[in-house]
Formats: sequence, C-alpha cells, structure tokens
Amino acid sequence: MYFSNIVSNEARSIHENANQYSFTWRLVVVSLLCCLATVFQSAGGFIPIIGLFISPLSTAPIMICSIISIRLGILSYFSTVFLLFILQPSELIVFPFTTGLLGVGMGIAFLSFKSRLSILVCGCAALFFGIISVLYLIKFPLLGPMASTSFNLYITGGILLFSLLYTWIWLEVSVICLKRIKKKFVS
Repeated sequence: MYFSNIVSNEARSIHENANQYSFTWRLVVVSLLCCLATVFQSAGGFIPIIGLFISPLSTAPIMICSIISIRLGILSYFSTVFLLFILQPSELIVFPFTTGLLGVGMGIAFLSFKSRLSILVCGCAALFFGIISVLYLIKFPLLGPMASTSFNLYITGGILLFSLLYTWIWLEVSVICLKRIKKKFVS
C-alpha cells in the first residue's frame, strides 16, 4: 500500500505551472538552479569534510530542473558538468554518473510515473547503472579501496542495495520538498 501511493501530483502541478511562464523565465530559473548544483557539488573539493555532506545536495536542483522541463533538466545536467569542468575538474567523474544522473532520473520519473515504487525503481536504476558504469566500464575506483574495478557479485549487490536506500531517502525528501514548493509558488 505504501509503495503504491501516488506521489507525483505536486511535481505535475509544478511542471504545469512552470509552463505558464515564458521560456526566458524558465531558462533563468534553470540556470540559477544549475549554478546552485555546481556550488553544491564543488563543496566536496573546496570545503574539507563538511563539503562531503553538502555535495549530495546537488541532486535536488537538477531534479527540480527536470520537473520544470525534461529538456531543460537535461540541459542543466550538461551545463553543470561544463561548469564543474571549469571550477572543480575532480568532480567530473562523480557528478555525471551519480548525483546528477539521479537528479535527472528522478525528475523524469516524477513526470512519467505516479506511484512511489515506480519512481523509486527509476531513480535507483539511474544511480545503480551510473555507479556500475564508472566502476566497471571506466575502471575508476569511485568507492575507493572498498571496491575493486573488476566485477564482483557481492560488491554489485551492495551497490544495488545502497542505490535503493539512497534513492528512497531522496524520494521521501523530494516528496516533502515538492509539497512545500507547490504550497509556496503554485497558485
């Protein structure tokens, strides 16, 4: 019952309300959110220790951009990657395959699906395949010495469980935030 609840109504009404504004207005909002995502993601490199807790917040602006418009959400994803290339090149492996991909995946899922379970599965799949791509295809030790870059079924299962839990946390936080955004900004 819990997973079959409809949680996408707020996202759909935010999307419909944003479409009433001009393309220029939406582009400005998306560019500001893109800059915010860049600042959040760069915090991991600029602010020791505390920045590692700020860095995951870069998912939220990308997700909101994707809810405003899927096309602008994808544009904000690539714009953030470009800004990270300029400001913090060390984050170029992490953002495009983890937090950024999760934001785009969940934003699209909020507009495409209705139930909590389908949004959770879509976001989890985006994050899981992003981490697996970096770890096994690019051979970048994203998880540090904990996981080798050669395929291991136990590590892959652990990544799947982590992706599921992380996406579930983001889903619940997003539902709360989208309700507040709808209450404040949607007439």
